[in-house]
Amino acid sequence: MTMPATEPAVHEPVPCVDVLGIPIAAIDLVGAADRIEEWIRSGRRTYVTVTGVHGVMESQDDAALGAIHRAAGMCVPDGMPMVWVGKLMGHRRMGRVYGPDLMLELCRRSVDKGYAHYFYGAGSGVAERLRERLVARFPGLCVVGVGTPPFRALTASEEEALGRELEACAPDVLWIGLGTPKQERWMAAHAGKLNAGVMIGVGAAFDMHAGRLRQAPRWMQRAGLEWLFRLYLEPRRLWRRYLRHNPRFLVRIVMQFLGVGGRRSGTAPLSQGRAGSCPERLGS
Repeated sequence: MTMPATEPAVHEPVPCVDVLGIPIAAIDLVGAADRIEEWIRSGRRTYVTVTGVHGVMESQDDAALGAIHRAAGMCVPDGMPMVWVGKLMGHRRMGRVYGPDLMLELCRRSVDKGYAHYFYGAGSGVAERLRERLVARFPGLCVVGVGTPPFRALTASEEEALGRELEACAPDVLWIGLGTPKQERWMAAHAGKLNAGVMIGVGAAFDMHAGRLRQAPRWMQRAGLEWLFRLYLEPRRLWRRYLRHNPRFLVRIVMQFLGVGGRRSGTAPLSQGRAGSCPERLGS
C-alpha cells in the first residue's frame, strides 16, 4: 500500500451541484481519478459513491441513505441527468464519471504507480474473473485480494475475518460491487474501520468487466439512454426501478429548478447552488 504523507494534504473543495439534496461533484472522469489519487498519496480514508438517478431517488425515500451520500468524500455523476443538471447550473466542463470507466482509469494509472486493489462483491466467481481480466488488460496491475460476500449480513466472525484480511493486504483502493443502495450502506458502515484507502462503490462494473453483462453502446450512454439498454437486458429485475424512479426524478428536478415544493434534505435548492462545493470529509 502507498505510504501516507507525513503531513495531511490540504485539498481544495470539489465544486458540487445540489441534485434533490445530494451533492453531486461537478467533475469529470480525469478530475475524479486525480482527486482519488490525491487521497491515496496522502493516506486519506474515505469512500466514493458513483451516483445516478437511482441513487438520488432512493435517497428521497430514505433519509439515512441521503446522509450516507452527503458524508461521502465525493458523489461522482454516474448518470447523464446529473451532468445535464450540472451544465445547466454553469458547470460546463462537468462530465459523466461512469463507474466502469473509473475502474479502468484507476487500474491504468496503478500499473506505473503501484496502487494496490481489492475487489469485494458480485456473485460467485465474478470477483475472481474480474481480477483475471483486469490483470490481463493491465499487465503489472497489483490486485491483493478478492472477496464474495453472502447475500445476507456478515456474521461477527465473517466481519473479523474480512478485517484481518484487509489488515494484511492493505489495498489502496477497495472496490465494492454490491449494487445501490447496499454498497453505499456497506461503505458507510465500514468507513474508518478497515485497513483500506479509498472505497468506491461501482455496482454492475464487476459484472461488466468480468464479461458477464454487456455495456450499452457509447452513443446510448452519451444520450442518457443506458437505462433503456439495461432494461432490455434485464427487464424483470429493472422495470419497477425505472418506472418508479425516472418519472419522479424528472418532475422533482423541474420543481426544484422552479423553486417549487420547498427545500429537500436540508440543502439549498438548485437555484442557489451554482457556487456550491463538496467539503472534504472523513479524515479531513
